[in-house]
Amino acid sequence: MTATDPTATTATATATTTATATATATDPATTDPAAAEPDLRHHGDAEVRADGSGLVDLAVNVRTGTPPAWLREHLAATLGTLAAYPDQGAARAAVAARHGRPVEEVLLTSGAAEAFVLLARVLTARHIVMVHPQFTEPEAALRDAGHRVHRVLLSPGDGFRLGAVPEQADLVVLGNPTNPTSVLHPAEAVAALARPGRTLVVDEAFMDTVPGERESLAAARDLPGRVVVLRSLTKTWGLAGLRIGYALGPAPLIAALGAAQPLWPVSTPALAAAEVCSGPAALAEADRAAAELTLWRDYLVKGLAAFPTVRLHGEPAASFVLVRLPGAAAVRARLRELGFAVRRGDTFPGLGEDWLRIAVRDEETTDRFLSALEAALRPA
Repeated sequence: MTATDPTATTATATATTTATATATATDPATTDPAAAEPDLRHHGDAEVRADGSGLVDLAVNVRTGTPPAWLREHLAATLGTLAAYPDQGAARAAVAARHGRPVEEVLLTSGAAEAFVLLARVLTARHIVMVHPQFTEPEAALRDAGHRVHRVLLSPGDGFRLGAVPEQADLVVLGNPTNPTSVLHPAEAVAALARPGRTLVVDEAFMDTVPGERESLAAARDLPGRVVVLRSLTKTWGLAGLRIGYALGPAPLIAALGAAQPLWPVSTPALAAAEVCSGPAALAEADRAAAELTLWRDYLVKGLAAFPTVRLHGEPAASFVLVRLPGAAAVRARLRELGFAVRRGDTFPGLGEDWLRIAVRDEETTDRFLSALEAALRPA
């Protein structure tokens, strides 16, 4: 099967989400040839590589000051065991206990991104729906595997509120809280998308940035159809370079995904991270970090409100905020000149050139950023 050409001609349909909100369902395989498709493989780290390495990083949503010293020491202690092949037993059991699930319902992966590739290789869905804007790697993985993908675009006008998707969809993928909108959907609204005969994939990579992880479906085992929840240790623990994540779901599907992995897919240091970060002390630290993050985000949002041309849509709940402002591309370039990297928004389906994503940082960094933003918005 060959991947669909996203530049062929178009049709759109509207799916009613609630009595007062609608989301547009589109087929990117049939879009107007004149309309540029988003670069699904562009991610925030591109903003701080090469000539951006010296910038203050507000483009990548990894918690600053991480990994913490105790975690670095724990990982370093595994180096003496690298002659042995990795054993997932303890890590898998720790993750299962953390979410109250049998170990058979846990799959450890080389970052959450690997799980997207495994799902794309294993599932044989007929009508795939991506709820956008969201992290683009799931759609890219599905397209690479030859699947045709349909999009449901949530509206900024109603705060990117989640609603219905086409009833015929047998694979639905969404994020919660969603990257890049930072919107946290109610668990009931996400669970309402589950159906017999449908696989519902919920990317919860940023759920540990939410105090108490409210609205998570990680422990849900009684929903209709197949519900898969993906998690990552990257954001809170600063382990992007280690590559560790996991999938939670029905045991038969988890077994099928595991069968598609190569041997020993997760390294011994990564397994050690999964185990220790699933323990009570680490979870308590993560929740304290999430509470602090909430205060920092509120401070950033209050500061952004002072700029009449900068608008937020929806209520941010994660470690970043999404803003809309005229001439965002030029503002982003000016911010780089002033020492700050922010994430462009036009590579997310459903957004455009007037969107930027800004990572939440401490109040001192935010004050410096807001001063830079004021300068960047000043007429030349």
